[in-house]
Amino acid sequence: MRVGVTGADGRMGRVVRNVLESRGDEVSFAAARDPEEFGALDDEAEFAALLDRRNPDVVVDFTVPEATVRYAEACADAGVPFVTGTTGLGEDDRVALREAGDAVPVLAGANFSRGVQALLSAVEEAAGALPEYDVEVTETHHSGKVDAPSGTANLLLDRIDDARGEGERVHGREGDQPRSEGEVGVHARRAGDVTGEHEVLLAGNSEVLELTHRAGDRRVFAEGAVDAAAWLVDQPAGYCEFSEVAADV
Repeated sequence: MRVGVTGADGRMGRVVRNVLESRGDEVSFAAARDPEEFGALDDEAEFAALLDRRNPDVVVDFTVPEATVRYAEACADAGVPFVTGTTGLGEDDRVALREAGDAVPVLAGANFSRGVQALLSAVEEAAGALPEYDVEVTETHHSGKVDAPSGTANLLLDRIDDARGEGERVHGREGDQPRSEGEVGVHARRAGDVTGEHEVLLAGNSEVLELTHRAGDRRVFAEGAVDAAAWLVDQPAGYCEFSEVAADV
């Protein structure tokens, strides 16, 4: 498999390249904003030309929303499948990705961990089975993470809404703020080099249920993204999510 990698100088981009090399896949290009600063990388400003000259089977992207949309549109024009793990996407960004999916297979995932996929299912089941219990969602990431709550936390919140109906999301608490009926507390912590931790706490009836996932290494996300890329190259045009890969591979 020939894979173009964007954000190649970033935390995830470097790990994605390592995973591809360890599997014997080819890094078709490694695009970065400052290619000279980080060594023998390619200039992301030439992304469309890289698609044409290097002929990747698929592109794997971990960057920022505005760049992700540009890359997806260029891949749609070039007929190249596109996988992105960029988080913090807005509604307009998701619309743009879905439009790119009209031309090529596009897969967006807020988290490429199979363990998190299992957590999502467990949380939805627990929230539905314990409808009167209070719910709190807490996520912890490294100090450099930009978006809060994390994309994974938002996936968890969506699953809770699926089970119970949409509730009020209260982000942190300060001062006099008693809990209101149906609210879901959301807490984002940023510290050190934590890869990623997510906890859903359900409490009521004199008992507490905690569902937790901890990622010890970014490689788990890179492995999942490469699995998604390998799966996507055989798919027809359309917009997909990682849950489809986890269920099929």
